[in-house]
Amino acid sequence: MAIAIRAKQALTRRQLLVRSASTVALVGLGGLAKPYLSRAADRPQIASGLASGDVSAGSAVVWARADRPARLRVECSTVESLKSIFRVASSEALPEHDFTSKVLLEGLPPGQDIFYRVRFEDIGESGISGETQVGHFRTAPLEPASISFVWSGDSAGQGWGIDPTRGGMRTYKTMLENRPDFFIHSGDHIYADCPIPSELKLPNGEIWRNIVIEEKSAVAHSLAQFRGNYKYNLLDDNLRAFNAQVPMLAQWDDHEVTNDWSPIGTADETGYAEDGASRLVERGRRAFHEFMPIRAISSQAGRVYRRIGYGPLLDVFLIDMRSYRDSSWNKRDDRSDTFILGRAQLAWLKRELAASDATWKVIAADLPIGLISEDAIALGYGPPERREHEIADLLSFMKRAGIRNTVWLTADMHYTAAHYYDPNRAVFQEFEPFWEFVSGPLHAGTWPPAELDNTFGPAAMFQKGCSTQQGENLAPCFGLQFFGRVDIDGQSGVMTVTLKDVDDRALWSVDIAPRPDARPGRILTQHI
Repeated sequence: MAIAIRAKQALTRRQLLVRSASTVALVGLGGLAKPYLSRAADRPQIASGLASGDVSAGSAVVWARADRPARLRVECSTVESLKSIFRVASSEALPEHDFTSKVLLEGLPPGQDIFYRVRFEDIGESGISGETQVGHFRTAPLEPASISFVWSGDSAGQGWGIDPTRGGMRTYKTMLENRPDFFIHSGDHIYADCPIPSELKLPNGEIWRNIVIEEKSAVAHSLAQFRGNYKYNLLDDNLRAFNAQVPMLAQWDDHEVTNDWSPIGTADETGYAEDGASRLVERGRRAFHEFMPIRAISSQAGRVYRRIGYGPLLDVFLIDMRSYRDSSWNKRDDRSDTFILGRAQLAWLKRELAASDATWKVIAADLPIGLISEDAIALGYGPPERREHEIADLLSFMKRAGIRNTVWLTADMHYTAAHYYDPNRAVFQEFEPFWEFVSGPLHAGTWPPAELDNTFGPAAMFQKGCSTQQGENLAPCFGLQFFGRVDIDGQSGVMTVTLKDVDDRALWSVDIAPRPDARPGRILTQHI
């Protein structure tokens, strides 16, 4: 399903090395091994595009999916023509993983644009290969250098699927035009619990017409249906083009399984395995790991939380607020033990934050801290209770340990906002001030802004969603789809956070100077 689109030659360093959207184009078939069968139907094809992820200074994951049993072959070069290949890797694409395949590329040069060529070879007959597609990523630098990345979440939610007449999932195209070094997906890659109908009526009387497939016609219960959710999204030209050019740091939230899920208490008719694990959750987890370019953690299969270093200026801490939480609703009248990170993950996060010597420490969360929600952390006005205790513990630890220049990024709320947490406004005051930025949805219904809690003293410096008159679930075609962009200057270390919409309008931004001591970053300027 690759679409060959040739981009214009660009002038800047980044644009010179990253061609337009769709350098997923066919490339150089003349060098393929022979015999080469003439009919495409006789050759293994790339079924859902390609992707890269978890990029560090010397390594990256490359992902692709075949249309049959095959062997993935990945060739790497530092030149766009791919005339000189310095690394080759391969892995199998088998039915038990729905023909998805990943390779971990290691020993890559740091701070370098890497162009990789992907094809599938027949698993039984040597020399029979399918189409070739090309992707790109940039490895992290070893020396201080300017960094740019984007983040958002929430794709194909509330029934808003791919309407080609409205440009498909347009936010991915806009983010690609920003030419970021990488993308943090904050969760809700899919909405397994939201079927995609053929049509939806819009408030203005128009009709939204979705591409439809069988696997997205009902709430996901089977493994095939969970996999079908990811394959549905990958029908979108914008998403495939984005994946081919921008590496992803993937985390998950609830809709990769079902709304507001927790480890215990979330099940369908298949119930629980002998070890107490929800079979529904395990099917959702398996599909997520099959379709995401996420590196496996040998010490704990299926783990999502991890730290990705992107040079001396930045460490990204991707946390998991789903897999280790308690199974109750977030209500004050429930006095049971509660947690959202869990003891092991919280200890890991403290340890990794304390060990980090990066200038900036970005905590990528799948839920916000201070927005009141029965599914999340904040309960409402008052001292820390229930899940808030874990956050209070973490924030006070960071203050005592002198961990500075931390910024929280998240999505989930289906609107965009900038929150500044200040102990002078808070009930709990044992922490240093910090920023939390919310942005999304990528392609889902938009909501009005939610209420903030005063436990940790957040103030909404900016927020934009739909109006209360428009109500929840405003369609993507009305333009209220959001992402955030972060730029870190390689010389000054100043971080600029800009909240943007689907049309690439800068809605609001702030410049934050890093502090060399234990005090938080100083706000330089805010722009609306």
